[in-house]
Amino acid sequence: MERVKNYINGEWVGSDTREYGDVWCPATGEKIAEVPFSTAADVDKAVRAANAAYEDWRCTPPVTRARYLFKLRNLFEDAFEDIARTLVTEEGKTLDEARGEVRRMIENVEHATAITTLMPGYNLEDIAHGIDCTAERQPMGVFGAIVPFNFPAMVPWWFLPYAVAAGNTFIVKPSEQVPMTQTRIFREVEECGFPEGVVNMVHGSKETVNGMLYHPGIKGISFVGQTSTARYIYKACGETGKRVQALGGAKNFVLVMPDAELDRSIPSLITSFYGCAGERCLSGAVLVAVGDAYEPLKEKFVAAAKALKVGNGLDESVQMGPLATKPHMQKVLGYIEKGIQEEAKLILDGRNIKVEGYEKGFFVGPTIFDDVHPDMTIAKEEIFGPVVSLIRVKDLDEGIALTRKSPYGNAACLYTTSGKTAREFKYRVPASMIGINLGIAAPMSFFPFGGARDSFFGDIKGHGKEIVQFFTDAKVVIQRWT
Repeated sequence: MERVKNYINGEWVGSDTREYGDVWCPATGEKIAEVPFSTAADVDKAVRAANAAYEDWRCTPPVTRARYLFKLRNLFEDAFEDIARTLVTEEGKTLDEARGEVRRMIENVEHATAITTLMPGYNLEDIAHGIDCTAERQPMGVFGAIVPFNFPAMVPWWFLPYAVAAGNTFIVKPSEQVPMTQTRIFREVEECGFPEGVVNMVHGSKETVNGMLYHPGIKGISFVGQTSTARYIYKACGETGKRVQALGGAKNFVLVMPDAELDRSIPSLITSFYGCAGERCLSGAVLVAVGDAYEPLKEKFVAAAKALKVGNGLDESVQMGPLATKPHMQKVLGYIEKGIQEEAKLILDGRNIKVEGYEKGFFVGPTIFDDVHPDMTIAKEEIFGPVVSLIRVKDLDEGIALTRKSPYGNAACLYTTSGKTAREFKYRVPASMIGINLGIAAPMSFFPFGGARDSFFGDIKGHGKEIVQFFTDAKVVIQRWT
């Protein structure tokens, strides 16, 4: 049984802890590894190593720092398939989805290699007679990322390459539910040859998180996860004076207009709601049929959902895998029971799905509720599973009102052939990521990722060109020479 290790100061090291968590294969329901619940002392070792490496790394020219990322990008390409398969084994998504995730991870590394154009400041001569002014972007020290279970390869790399390219050092805390993917990735980090202490990884749970949040040697934290934890992270960083970007949960609305091209739209609608088994902050959660779109949308969507092949994601023909953990499966099943209690109409039931050969897996099949009222629990709370709430509204105004009533503001999507309707939708909907005629509004690495309202706490979002502002301080220098 593999017991994963921390990576500190260029070495694989055990933890001081006596407490370990179990890692499961969600398709088979079998234990496949153990993960240390690292202590505050383990975190301190990583911070000390990162701090010791910082001054030399900061003085390394940006173009030289970028060359490490060029090398790392090539190492990731060589290890691409193995990383993807490791991801499927411990998280459960399909191979196609895992490959897409690893590709997005690599794209962030590629984008960060442009640090020499992302990081420069600006200047102005003669702000007063004989006085010039410059604003220079400088790294700040040690940063850390606390990341979720659903995208174990990609999410740490929304932050790490930009922080490191800008001259900081870094610590990753993977989700204790899926530690093996980032461990596999860090084998390539080790091969890349970063100076000792520049890039570190500490596994663990709540004590590890608190060790990072309250360590005075860490300048800022990047977080992705559920809203309650994001709020906790945001508050703790405020108390300790750390920079923070905390991306929270979501309840995403997908509106379909009567003029939408349904036959062309159904494949992306299905992917939106059932991709990654619904364990995605950009997943569709509430399917809103506007006016006359209701009957044809319902018929076509239910038929397509029924046709999805559910199974072990390592099977290339499988279209939807299991949920990541047994406790999360039980939570999703609880929401289905809640929907029944609230008298929503269960028109596709995924509770008793059987996958031959994987009877102990954490499977929930595609599930659809009709006659859902906006005030029902299943219409308001984040389920994070393959459960769809179908709501019928009379017009666009009523559909937009649904999105504005939700406390979340991560993503919202619209299917229409009308440019006027699309413009009104994106203008009035409060979500920060908008999809038009696509169901997953996932920005590429060169645009910012993050929501609004209870979906995001902080100022600067993930990746994009603005991310360098999070990892640097703007030092203003005003000079007069006589």
